[in-house]
Amino acid sequence: MSYETILANARIVLPTEVVTGTLVIRGGRIAELVAGRGVPYGAVDCGNDLVLPGMIELHTDNLEKHVSPRPGVAWPLAGAVMAHDSQIAAAGITTVCDALTIGDLWGNPARAVALRDLVRALDETATAGALRSEHFVHLRAELSHGNLLDAFSHLADHPRVKVVTLMDHTPGQRQFADVAQYRRYYQGKNGVSDAEMDALLERHREGQRRNAAPNRARVVEIARGRAVLIGSHDDACADHVAEAAACGAAFTEFPTTPEAAEAAHARGIAILLGAPNVVRGGSHSGNVSALDLARADRIDVLSSDYVPSSLIHGVLRLHRDGGMSLPAAVATTTTTPATLLGLEDRGRIEIGARADILRVSDRDDIPVIRAVWREGARVA
Repeated sequence: MSYETILANARIVLPTEVVTGTLVIRGGRIAELVAGRGVPYGAVDCGNDLVLPGMIELHTDNLEKHVSPRPGVAWPLAGAVMAHDSQIAAAGITTVCDALTIGDLWGNPARAVALRDLVRALDETATAGALRSEHFVHLRAELSHGNLLDAFSHLADHPRVKVVTLMDHTPGQRQFADVAQYRRYYQGKNGVSDAEMDALLERHREGQRRNAAPNRARVVEIARGRAVLIGSHDDACADHVAEAAACGAAFTEFPTTPEAAEAAHARGIAILLGAPNVVRGGSHSGNVSALDLARADRIDVLSSDYVPSSLIHGVLRLHRDGGMSLPAAVATTTTTPATLLGLEDRGRIEIGARADILRVSDRDDIPVIRAVWREGARVA
């Protein structure tokens, strides 16, 4: 079926400028761009709303929330996938890399689920036409976990797997350099006693000593052999970034300090920051402010992380409070992630590009997504 949609009287966000005009979607592609405020017969009058490319998400933990909506509850996987997908599409994300953890150190049931079954549920719901957005998989590899390699080697060949991130959540470094803060965070989250926490800390440290180095080497070898994009997680210093560079990392996600962000920028490694950090005005873990890094021109990609709706809100805050032009802020969720993933058919508004499009009202503090199209078909 061929769809035609005409969006008129819109502020259209192009790669380097914002123009007022009309955008014509035909056959799933962007067919025409015409400057001016006129509203042709049959067109949607956007009333000066923004029109921008559908957003591309490299890292969201949102699917895991639906797999286990409450402690001890395992939701049917197809239902979890579709509920997650509806939130993603409504947030204006038309292409998403669902982040799935291999080797959760705390035994979170959502992360201990049979990952192959979950990826199969993604396949089946997509094949049935039940999904609004296009879904890929981002494997989060916890390097200190003893069973990492078995699960990763079985999933790495799947065509949905686009990204692997090298993670190390061992206390005393990276995201939780402050062990006292680590204790407060995880004791509050998991309800364990001081004695139980002491034993867990030592077990995690022993796992790192035994597993991290060999796991890192093998995961990188497998990922390179399959052209899977490699990222590094929670880099805190120049040495971490140097290690990421040696592994061939194309991006560092959520660097915790200005030093790490500077080191990544110097090496040409893309910097991914969290939209919740931008929206809240700071990190929930006490790490570097994403807005401060944006003001220093040290952001390449924005990620919704654990709040899908934060992505468009974060884009506009980068523009209003982070010193970025609107096209540059939008590029952190469109052009740049598309390029990193090798998806050159989307992520920008130009003739012939895939018609993944958002209509957004930005006249209030919190933006409102009025409509979402994927390949020319309205999905939200």
